[in-house]
Amino acid sequence: MELERYFPVWSRLTPAQQERLSGSTASRTVKKGIIIHNGSMNCTGLLLIRSGQLRAYILSGEGREITVYRLFDMDICLFSASCMMPSIQFELTIEAEKDTDLLIIPAEIYKRVMEDSAPLANYTSEIMASRLSEVMWLMEQVLWKRFDQRLASFLLEESALEGSDSLKITHEMIARHLGSAREVVTRMLRYFQGEGMVRLMRGAVEITDREKLRAACGA
Repeated sequence: MELERYFPVWSRLTPAQQERLSGSTASRTVKKGIIIHNGSMNCTGLLLIRSGQLRAYILSGEGREITVYRLFDMDICLFSASCMMPSIQFELTIEAEKDTDLLIIPAEIYKRVMEDSAPLANYTSEIMASRLSEVMWLMEQVLWKRFDQRLASFLLEESALEGSDSLKITHEMIARHLGSAREVVTRMLRYFQGEGMVRLMRGAVEITDREKLRAACGA
């Protein structure tokens, strides 16, 4: 049963609870760039990532984005079902960064089963705590780290995700991830290039000195 792979507590659910979840689950494929969920949408439901990559970000009043976290194969997205968590006060947008295959459990079904199952409720709380820890980590980065350190860390993270030192990413895309202005990103990347850490190309950034870049982010 596919849902068993996502929920370590699956065996502790009753057969009726298992059937309620599996019987209501739908599959969906989304293309890169599609917005799956945002604050103005109805409750999307619980997202289970079969394959692909999602980006969760928040939007400022001025329209500036900042990435909160990313989701990969076998991850679970709870904030897309925020209607079952009325205490959550911030609005999150979820976008497909790559073509993504999903399973979606309706929020009302999941909430009912969770209310009847302590193991599922506890596991859900663990996922929520993990995501909130990522939000707190992000806040620490924004508040206490210099922008050059955050940019260097981001480039190294992207390189690890893509398995390459050549990153097909624009200055505007980097700015959206880091919650900054494109002009600020461009100035810092040019500085990095002058220091021999990267090489800038149209629509791409190539890491040329990984050790210098690690030193720049304090790693």
